Amino acid sequence: MDPTFLRRPVARINRPLPAESLPLARAVPRVGLFGGSFNPAHEGHLHASQEALRRLRLDRLVWLVSPQNPLKERDGMAPFVERFASAERVAAADPRIRVSDYEERHGLRYSADTITRLARAPDRRHVWIIGADNLLQLPRWKHWLLLLQTCPVAVLARAPYLQRAGKGLVAQRFAAARLDERHADRLADMPPPAWVLLHHRLHPASSTAIRRDRAAANQEIST
Repeated sequence: MDPTFLRRPVARINRPLPAESLPLARAVPRVGLFGGSFNPAHEGHLHASQEALRRLRLDRLVWLVSPQNPLKERDGMAPFVERFASAERVAAADPRIRVSDYEERHGLRYSADTITRLARAPDRRHVWIIGADNLLQLPRWKHWLLLLQTCPVAVLARAPYLQRAGKGLVAQRFAAARLDERHADRLADMPPPAWVLLHHRLHPASSTAIRRDRAAANQEIST
């Protein structure tokens, strides 16, 4: 792969940016919503969140710890309280990041239901934040079209999915709604559907690798 790929914008603005959609003053805070299993949370989550805060000019970012991702197996999924605690420990490094049990408290299991409910709040602008792997599997999500029509979406680089994500079904279907990442700081003010694919330096941490290493360590102790 071309080593410069992860740093290079892959698309220009595909539609005009109406002046009325870009207010001169930010009357309400911009809040990023980053959902996930956090099984467990790690420095990669923190790094990606800080990139989103900077590139999207967000005021704060919320980690929505999922009770149970419907597309993930329960086997190997740590209890919610453990995953939530790991998210709190990692997020403590940045006061702009908050950890929420919103979905657990309200019995929500699908991102579309969560964002539809949160979008009713008139006192903030939301941006839904996902990894490039989730952009590829988005058509498998329940009411995924509703999600895209309800809230702007920022897609963060995640190897090895980024190149395919930029050419996948969602990217093609919503090509006209895609912003050039040079204008990512305008995303929160854009009416949906609107999305941007952000290239940034990748962090090597991985929840899968952490779980694998822990399992190997436990196996070694027990033998």
